[in-house]
Amino acid sequence: MAEMTRRGVLAGTAAFGAAAAGLSVPTLAAPAAAVSRSSTPPRPDAVTVEPGDLRYQSLTHRGCNARFVGAPDYVRVVSSTEQVVDAVQQAVRQGKRIAVRSGGHCFEGFVDDRSVRALIDVSPMTAVSYDPQRRAFAVEPGASLGEMYRRLFLGWGVTVPAGATAEVGVGGHILGGGYGALSRRHGLGVDHLEAVEVVVVDRDGEARSVVASRDPADPHHDLWWAHTGCGGGNFGIVTRYWFRSPGAKGSDPSHLLPRAPESALTFSASWSWKDLDRSSFTRLVRNHGSWHERNSAPDSPYAGLFSVLMLNNRKSGTVDLVGHLDSTGPGARRLIDDYVAAVGRGAGARPTRSHVERPWLQVAASVEESRPGFFKAKAAYLRKRFTDRQTDTIHDHVAGKEAAELTGSLWLVSYGGKVNTVAPGATAVAQRDSILKAVYLTGWEPQEDAGPHLSWVRDFYRAVYADSGGVPVPGTVSDGSFINYPDTDLADSAWNTSGTPWQSLYYKQHYPRLQRVKARWDPRNEFRHALSIRLPQ
Repeated sequence: MAEMTRRGVLAGTAAFGAAAAGLSVPTLAAPAAAVSRSSTPPRPDAVTVEPGDLRYQSLTHRGCNARFVGAPDYVRVVSSTEQVVDAVQQAVRQGKRIAVRSGGHCFEGFVDDRSVRALIDVSPMTAVSYDPQRRAFAVEPGASLGEMYRRLFLGWGVTVPAGATAEVGVGGHILGGGYGALSRRHGLGVDHLEAVEVVVVDRDGEARSVVASRDPADPHHDLWWAHTGCGGGNFGIVTRYWFRSPGAKGSDPSHLLPRAPESALTFSASWSWKDLDRSSFTRLVRNHGSWHERNSAPDSPYAGLFSVLMLNNRKSGTVDLVGHLDSTGPGARRLIDDYVAAVGRGAGARPTRSHVERPWLQVAASVEESRPGFFKAKAAYLRKRFTDRQTDTIHDHVAGKEAAELTGSLWLVSYGGKVNTVAPGATAVAQRDSILKAVYLTGWEPQEDAGPHLSWVRDFYRAVYADSGGVPVPGTVSDGSFINYPDTDLADSAWNTSGTPWQSLYYKQHYPRLQRVKARWDPRNEFRHALSIRLPQ
């Protein structure tokens, strides 16, 4: 479900920020050929792995957040839609609770819940191909974003504007909306979703696969719509996505999705905490937010900018601004110089700067695998910059005595642009006028006590949104939260005292419609987790 992995959660540094923006070297396989489904090689048989099997631990410890480790009765490793149907049918008949794993990047314990008895692992389903019948690119859920980018780029020179961390799986990522480095230029991944194949279970307990498309005349259109930003684990198991940009004409595959950039200018700017006091820190945060208020229109010269302002706590030593622009040359360098200057203006501290021009594939498809870590993340959308009170509160929590002893950060990730040209009702993504995403992070080592870290990030979040019950209630500045950075605290009355339910924070006005889709396509509630869509009462 996630766009960013635990490297940044634990580090909160410019080094990881650079990796998240795609600065390391790709190590992926060659692209898939442009073949139809009928010519694909035979799929291996499904494999059932139970406790005691030497593979069991590897398959049940594959989530990125080591806080959560499941203990299913078995893991069914599948390679085709038909095998997914069989696996779901068996679990339903046995009365076993189901979860599905593709990339394994869920921040909460939705997959690794101890009540899950049948874990269906779709990671072998990695095909990326062009489907001439649909005039769209078919991508299976087990493919990583890096694999998808590499194969689309080398085969046709196109891309999907999705996440900035290449090892994240396509499966859960797209379901939550799919935003990333090219979203300000081209919109969200779901804005280019033509169709989806889903394994569902009907009222009689029969499993089957259904294809639902963007076409409003499709009788399954509501199922497609629900898969354009609702998040995973709600209606069934996705076994294939098809991507084609709205309004794309003809049958030439190279014209059916956005053209990928040729290269990108990556950059970083780091301000030492030794040079920052309250005034200079809050100036950086205000400048950054005000800049995004002025430069987040779809026709902005900065539409190709992806950046993260990493407000790392004092222990890390620096506050970092990292990212890249989807072009190179003197003009791109001037844009970045002006951007960094605008963020730092009046702060009285000079950053350490670096930049490098890289071929786009190296930026987009860089994979840097890492072991699971212990972390907690919380998120919010921003329609405008933080208020002065919020900015002072942020300083208190990242510069205070407690922050000097813990690992933590607040990331402000660029947003807006083309994302905000899509009507809120066109997809399940309800937030369509924001300029930034905020991600609150803390991480710890296995031998450390989690309590102080969890208390720090929870108190931090609650203090920033103290004026709205401790959560980002949609309003002038905030616009709720992001389901692909799920946070079960939002459903806990101890942390959410706003009177606004968690469903409204994630889905706003879309929630009743999502409930109707749930009632039609998952009437038995076979697919569920702590923040899943509830059946209507």
